Amino acid sequence: MDQGEEINDEGGKELADTGETEATETVDDVTEEHPGETTGQTTRMTAGVSTEGTQLDSKEQEGWEEQEYGRGTKEESMEREKSPSRDPETPDTKAKKVRLWGSAQGTQDGLPGKRGKRRLTKEGAPVEPPARTFEGLLSQVPVPESYLTKIKAIKEALKTTVADFTATVKVMLIPVDQIVTFNFKIGVLLKQLKAHFSELLQIPSRTIQLTYRGRVLKDSETLMHLGVKPEDTVNLELVSLNPTRYPIKPVFRKIHGVHDVITVRVQTGAKVYQDITVEIERIDFHKPFLGGFRHKITGTEYHNAGTQTVPKKAPVKMNIFSRDTQTVTERKKLIATTSRTSTQMTKIGVYVSNMTDKLITPGKYFTAAQYHARRLAAVIVIQKYYRRWHAKKLVERLREQKRKRLEWEIQEKIRKEKEKREWLQRDYERRINPQTNDDFELLFHALEVWRQEQLKHIDDNFTGAKRKAALCELLEKETQIIASIGRQRIRANNQKYEKSIFSFLDKCSAPKMWVSFDNKETLMDTQYTIRARELQDIYNCIIIKNICDDERLDVLLTLKHTVKEHECKLTQDILELIDREVDLMMRGVKRCNLEGLRKRIATLFLQYIKTPLFNPEVARYLKVPQDPTKFYKNIYFCRSCEMYLPSTEFSISSTSYHVSRCRQCCMLDNEARQREAFLKYKVLLKQLYQSEADYEDDSKIAYLMQLQDLQYLIENVWASQSVLSAWDDLYDLVIVRWNKTQEWAPWNCILLTKDEADAHLKMKSLEEGYEPVFIHRIKHKHILAKNYFSQIPMMAAFLQCDDTEDEAKEEESNAPKEKESNQTEEEKDKETRLSIMPTPILEDTEA
Repeated sequence: MDQGEEINDEGGKELADTGETEATETVDDVTEEHPGETTGQTTRMTAGVSTEGTQLDSKEQEGWEEQEYGRGTKEESMEREKSPSRDPETPDTKAKKVRLWGSAQGTQDGLPGKRGKRRLTKEGAPVEPPARTFEGLLSQVPVPESYLTKIKAIKEALKTTVADFTATVKVMLIPVDQIVTFNFKIGVLLKQLKAHFSELLQIPSRTIQLTYRGRVLKDSETLMHLGVKPEDTVNLELVSLNPTRYPIKPVFRKIHGVHDVITVRVQTGAKVYQDITVEIERIDFHKPFLGGFRHKITGTEYHNAGTQTVPKKAPVKMNIFSRDTQTVTERKKLIATTSRTSTQMTKIGVYVSNMTDKLITPGKYFTAAQYHARRLAAVIVIQKYYRRWHAKKLVERLREQKRKRLEWEIQEKIRKEKEKREWLQRDYERRINPQTNDDFELLFHALEVWRQEQLKHIDDNFTGAKRKAALCELLEKETQIIASIGRQRIRANNQKYEKSIFSFLDKCSAPKMWVSFDNKETLMDTQYTIRARELQDIYNCIIIKNICDDERLDVLLTLKHTVKEHECKLTQDILELIDREVDLMMRGVKRCNLEGLRKRIATLFLQYIKTPLFNPEVARYLKVPQDPTKFYKNIYFCRSCEMYLPSTEFSISSTSYHVSRCRQCCMLDNEARQREAFLKYKVLLKQLYQSEADYEDDSKIAYLMQLQDLQYLIENVWASQSVLSAWDDLYDLVIVRWNKTQEWAPWNCILLTKDEADAHLKMKSLEEGYEPVFIHRIKHKHILAKNYFSQIPMMAAFLQCDDTEDEAKEEESNAPKEKESNQTEEEKDKETRLSIMPTPILEDTEA
């Protein structure tokens, strides 16, 4: 075969490899007047066609293609040889074609690419085409200018491969059901997409899994492998392979370099639309309202638009009063004038008028020292006025603080006086109209104080028979006062009993209530609550006193019909009493004579109401359980009144080991003998519980303290007075923590007034606030409290734990001191040994 002969392989007329792309551009009606040029000329440019099946190089991966000039077929060359006789001026109606072959994929997956046309020598070796560039050929061949422009446009288009196009990706985050939309190149590996979401969700990329239509995607795949075309939309799903450790959370921040995308359809012509992809940049900035106007006819409102750029924030001035303004900063810089001017003087042939000239005379000359002295004087004046202004501001601020302090002190004084008056008024009302057991304790305590004063007065002023007569008179007065207190107690107990009955009936007849999710109360009546409400209404009508006989008969008739529903001994008694009252009313008996009978009817009907068989709702509120087996639980025997009572009726101190007397017997014994008032200790104990609850540090020892324990602590350890001011009114005292960083305990407390306690708790260090002598005295009182409360088993356990912690802290604090002392002792021993050694030996040692 000749060297110039051209052969065709299978598929030589067109590229069969799917990786090779053909770009053909047809240029119609291209004519140019050049001698010797033939129309219908076909130029082929083959770029990057692999005959050995090699992979693409880096330039091909980036979309660049090497171009080589390709020769035409033998028939085309012969046709060109026959065409010189054609008239160059004859217009050519044929088209010129430019074919571009580019290897966009190359030999992918190791498969060799198919060959196109090639030229072989006699030995069968391929002939390399001449090393001529496309630009060189274009410079040699005369072609039209428009043709060159289109060829260059084709070259620029070939630089961008299909892989550089983008598509809209919508990723569904599972299980939060959130969609993240953005643009992504279809030729980029999905591994980079995982890296983006790894940074966004703060989870490792190895735990992220992407799926497309139920298929798990690999890191080496691209959107092109999924069949996604440029400007398409694809839906992906993202899940976590380890949802327990790395869960998927909603996204509230943007991916770096990735924006939200929406597709907008825009009308570009008549019935012509174009889809445009718009990127949205989210900025957390509220655009201000800049005004606008409203159309008078249509009513449409138009607002003035603002820019999307976030305005710059003004720099914050940290300190506007600075001494830097008084410092001179000098800089030297050469500056040329922007424009040059010249002056014209009068001379021969030129006249310049001097009517507008000004005569300038030099002033007094002063030296640099005078200049700096002048500046110094000005600076001193400025400093003087500034310091005056600063001093005025300081004085005004101090004056304002003083005014606020005086107002606060006046308000505190008024508040304390008001609290004192309210306390005295409350105490007076308690003594005049006692209602609770604490009120009666105060009365008996006041009686005992008065009796002791009278006894002292009698012992000091009377002797013999006069003393006995005075004692008898004192005893008679004491008996009368005790009887008066007893009558007040009976009256208070009756009122308390009536209130308890009404409260009990209200609880039984109250509807069921619960609070919904929107904080609204929902009420519901059951058949039991309706029954309890009916019985309550009948009872309220029975106890009414001032009603006429007809209304009373109607109430008794209603009661009779209600009670007849059940037959038992209780109902028979009620019916007999009702018939008796009706009979007496018919006989004309006065109302005052019927009060006892009516009380019996009311008492029996109340017993009827408290029976669960007749009123099922009452079973929930009875103190005495209906099951007899429950009587054997938490029931103790009182050795004083010889009654079996529940455990709640006994007052047990922390030092007692067995149950002895109930609360009622203890109160009766106190009224007969000591007559002490424990109200002040109850107030102190309540304040202690509240203050410890405010710390929220899980303190336990304070809640183990009982009334008797607190009384011993205050009276025997702290002497019932403040440690600082010796104030002895217990109603003004509080017992707080000595070291507020540790929980309250009898060995970590101090008794102070309320104001002193507030100041004590504000101190950061006890050593700075108190003198060593005072601290030593407080620690001595703590040791006394430890010795007493260590007898209590529960207190002893906490005390042992505290001692262990204190020893550990002391060891830690003493360790460095012991180490230093050991080092000093070793140094002293060394010095002693050196002093004992003879001088020659010391000289030898130094040498």
